[in-house]
Amino acid sequence: MNDLACIDAVERVTEYLERALSDDGARELRLHLERCPGCSEYLEQLRWLAGGLSGLRGDDELPARLRARIVTAIREP
Repeated sequence: MNDLACIDAVERVTEYLERALSDDGARELRLHLERCPGCSEYLEQLRWLAGGLSGLRGDDELPARLRARIVTAIREP
């Protein structure tokens, strides 16, 4: 099995978190994450962000400054 490139791993992380990857796809991503500290850190950052945002209700309004910081953090490689 070929190692997954980082760009491909990053593209699959959301599907992985949502359990939408095939078993083979998830296995391939996990193997990559075991070998790549950068992608592993990216996964943990997304888990942290998702956990922090999960407590918000649909009618909650994020302060503009916080919203801008989140968007910037997501866009940074």
